Amino acid sequence: MKILLASIYPWIYVLLFLTIPFDNYVRILPNILMGILVVTFPFIIKKEHFTKLNKTPTLLFAAFCIYLVINATIFNRLEDDFVWIKKVLLSLGFVLLYIPIGDSKKINLAIVFSSLAIILFSVVNIFIIINTSEDIVLGFSRQVIEALLIDRIYLGFIAILSILISYQALRRQFHPENKYHLLIIIINVLFIFLMVSKIAVIILGLLLLTRQLYGPKKWIRFPIVLVVLVGLSALILSSTKVSASSEEVIKKSFFERTLTWELRTEVWKCVDQINKTEGFILNGFGFEETKNKLTACYDDRIDDAVKKDEFVESRHNTHNQFVDIYFNSGFIAIALFVLFLLVVFFKNRRKFMPTAFIIVLVSYCMVENVFHRQIGSYYVGFVLIVMLIQSQLSENKKEKKD
Repeated sequence: MKILLASIYPWIYVLLFLTIPFDNYVRILPNILMGILVVTFPFIIKKEHFTKLNKTPTLLFAAFCIYLVINATIFNRLEDDFVWIKKVLLSLGFVLLYIPIGDSKKINLAIVFSSLAIILFSVVNIFIIINTSEDIVLGFSRQVIEALLIDRIYLGFIAILSILISYQALRRQFHPENKYHLLIIIINVLFIFLMVSKIAVIILGLLLLTRQLYGPKKWIRFPIVLVVLVGLSALILSSTKVSASSEEVIKKSFFERTLTWELRTEVWKCVDQINKTEGFILNGFGFEETKNKLTACYDDRIDDAVKKDEFVESRHNTHNQFVDIYFNSGFIAIALFVLFLLVVFFKNRRKFMPTAFIIVLVSYCMVENVFHRQIGSYYVGFVLIVMLIQSQLSENKKEKKD
């Protein structure tokens, strides 16, 4: 019986990854699969499986999770705070449920295929909209945004994960599979530009720059890529200014002229105001009180009546996971989380792939509350697998030299 369970367990895990993007359509299925994994786990886990975990980073992340629960319990906020704490625990649980699995290739393929499924679903929907609508603008049209399977920020997240996985699978010598990995990279990059995910484009640029720090002739490679990226950025900025239709729009910053960045810049102004008003936050406000403070700020400082009503009604969160942890649970919580990231970085700074995944996680945490959405917790869980599982950090003994 144990042999049978051990043989089907990895495939259940893979199926879970494949169904994550379709969470809005079949929400019950990922929960059922997760339940099956949890029930099966005790029957197949062995003591030696735990040796896969990198001890210090794992203990730090576990300490972070435990502190969140203790903090919420002490200050009688557990019921309210558990809304987001359970998402953090879900990411850790994802890592623990992975350790009985010996082959990482299945999980990597699940990420790649789920990315391709998202792209196919979204592109088909976009073509349907194009054929049924007379006036449509790709990228910024609300119709196009709604046609995407999941939010653009998470589409960008999984597309970048798929790009990194495919890049890692490329071999230096000729191999027939290389063309497939290259095709997957191209498809994901094109889709990122199609949906105009500025956050994903910026992260891709950061990864490209970071890659130049690994391998020989860094002094030539890094400046060339830096000049190209600066040139592209200048071109984007100048074209945006030229296309501005009014003096009022021209005066706004580049970031404030898009829907997502306008929301974030408005939210971050309130975050800054709360931070200045409250000073040093030791114990945190809790999940609900953080939202209450932000909502009160929106109501107080936003002049436009329509925008104010939208912000107050939506009760937008901090859109920064680091700030969210600090506001919700205080200084010790954010210190543990940052320490965890620093330890993982310094342990693996000589390897590109772990460093790249850290850059992706930190970048998305700076612009999104990844632990507020179940899909975010799942993908953070995958990144944690790369960070915490020793066999993953070894990069299958194929660290690229150039």
